[in-house]
Amino acid sequence: MRLLERMRKDWFMVGIVLAIAGAKLEPSIGVNGGPLKPEITVSYIAVATIFFNSGLSLKTEELTSALVHLKLHLFIQIFTLAFFPATIWLFLQLLSITPINEWLLKGLQTVGCMPPPVSSAVILTKAVGGNEAAAIFNSAFGSFLGIVITPLLLLLFLGSSSSVPFTSIFSQLFMTVVVPLIIGQIVRRYIKDWLERKKPPFGAISSSVLLMIIYTTFCDTFSNPNIDLDKFSLVLILFIIFSIQLSFMLLTFIFSTRNNSGFTPADTVAIIFCSTHKSLTLGIPMLKIVFAGHEHLSLIS
Repeated sequence: MRLLERMRKDWFMVGIVLAIAGAKLEPSIGVNGGPLKPEITVSYIAVATIFFNSGLSLKTEELTSALVHLKLHLFIQIFTLAFFPATIWLFLQLLSITPINEWLLKGLQTVGCMPPPVSSAVILTKAVGGNEAAAIFNSAFGSFLGIVITPLLLLLFLGSSSSVPFTSIFSQLFMTVVVPLIIGQIVRRYIKDWLERKKPPFGAISSSVLLMIIYTTFCDTFSNPNIDLDKFSLVLILFIIFSIQLSFMLLTFIFSTRNNSGFTPADTVAIIFCSTHKSLTLGIPMLKIVFAGHEHLSLIS
């Protein structure tokens, strides 16, 4: 019973494992041109669904109270979208001389370029009595910034290895990310009371759609006979991710608790969680658009 309860609680992690296992067993179902038609259902419908859902769930009407904390917002956004990816890039210059798989390293750089998460940082901040309004504002604002900044960072640090032209990347981003997000916000304005009353499972909906994206991504991986991933690289990358996460959380704690920082303990909590967490829900769809057709897309993912 305890195991079942745990699995129910961590259903998304279980879903990721099952999605990858399913892709391994029968990759032909989810490859481009296969029965699922991911070039349409994933690249357009699934991505648009996630961002429409994000538009519905973002409580932008509650963000005005947090606008006055300009210093806090600048700290979080600069750390997340400038310091974080630049530091990872410098670190990867050192790791490039090691035998670690280069595409896993590029995946690490990709993580560094992602925007902050829409929900998890807010949930964690609230759970320990942090500045929830600041967390909501920076998660929402960072997501909007990430629509433009994340693709630019990916192209800057990784280069466009995609067969998709630069203009096509941004036109697709606009149609599948910006437009659904705006429509979601417009619809929210008319059904806000109903949403507050019913509290739909926005996170579960986006996560379910994301599992489909992950499944089709790994279908491409396992259908490619040229991809060879050694266990040493994978284990080392896991250790590196863990170390980076702890180091950045410690760094934000040190900076935000200095005597002249001007931040309260509640602000520090919001800073730690919003600055060092990255959005899988927003990140993978963008990655699929920017690096559409790339043979190592799944390893980067």
